[in-house]
Amino acid sequence: MSNSTTSHPLPTTVWFPDSDELNAAPIPGAVLPAWALDKIRTDFAGRPARRPARLLKIAIRDTAPGMDARIPTSPFTTPAGERGGTKGPSILLAELHPDTLPASADELPVGGSEMPGALEDGWPGFFHRAHRLLPDDGFLLMATRQRRDGGRLTDPLGTLIACARTAGFRYLQHIVVVYGRPVGDRLVPALPAYASRGVAHCDLIALTAIRHA
Repeated sequence: MSNSTTSHPLPTTVWFPDSDELNAAPIPGAVLPAWALDKIRTDFAGRPARRPARLLKIAIRDTAPGMDARIPTSPFTTPAGERGGTKGPSILLAELHPDTLPASADELPVGGSEMPGALEDGWPGFFHRAHRLLPDDGFLLMATRQRRDGGRLTDPLGTLIACARTAGFRYLQHIVVVYGRPVGDRLVPALPAYASRGVAHCDLIALTAIRHA
């Protein structure tokens, strides 16, 4: 994908692992399976000859003050001899722990500092810092999954996207990453043990920074 030519959101896409993928589920504590991370760096980024793109993966597990100091990071670099391999990441991938998300998107306003709770303390600042970090051709990807509150599955994506737009991001695409593998004409679930009951996928939201001349 090239965000320089993408002015309108793309259709929602569903990603499945290959039928011979042995690790279809994410490792404990992660949101995305490893195969999906590889797909982001090659297929999604649209690199020549499917060479993997630079990516910085971060895991957001709380949004209390000082959250930056507690965010673990995992850099994925390009080969040292490749042109541009030492520059900043072209993709910032933020895995959002379900417990950091708002309980109900419908109950939250989407206007900047008016957001209560965790969004007021953490999310606006995070999106503004991410906007400054990324190069002009970079992507911000958010990976998260639903959780159950009072027996209902939450859907915080609308609120997060609105918050990102306020910080200067353009929404590009929603990708559904399935926790399972195709076997013949069936889909065999590969569910993380720690996911909420009934959650068989995670959501990947693609955004790009809007730059003003």
